[in-house]
Amino acid sequence: MPEKEKSKKADPQQQSAVKKLIADLNEDLAREYQAIIGYTVYSNVLKGAKWMNIAAELKLHAAQELEHAMILADQIDYLGGMPTATPKLVKLSEKPEDMLQFDLDNETVTIKNYRLRVKQAEAVAHYGLAEQLRTIITQEQNHQHDLATALGIDVPDVFSEGA
Repeated sequence: MPEKEKSKKADPQQQSAVKKLIADLNEDLAREYQAIIGYTVYSNVLKGAKWMNIAAELKLHAAQELEHAMILADQIDYLGGMPTATPKLVKLSEKPEDMLQFDLDNETVTIKNYRLRVKQAEAVAHYGLAEQLRTIITQEQNHQHDLATALGIDVPDVFSEGA
């Protein structure tokens, strides 16, 4: 086999790493769908003057989460995978504080996952994806900060995995 054709064959380890990245990105995509649904529902059921500004902010978060989902779906397709169509379960509550805490918990997990995804993307030399994920992390950290502020608590620590 000519040398040029050999180099076109993908390394089995590389193929395995890309498959794992696709599967993990699909988990992230399901989480983005969860966030879109959660923010949409929560922004519409928060009641009272105390929550009106927060409800408006949640609507903005929902739009940003949709942008994240579109980026992930594009990248999954680019890598040769099929984007999932199934969201993670959205928790519901009658209490505004519970809903905001659900969102905060989800954002914290999302940030941790995306930090791992950056490392995975770089390990398979998919630097464009890594940069897109860094941009998403910045927005997710802003969401996390907004939610913690609304709840009157400290932002959960996510720096143990690196910033």
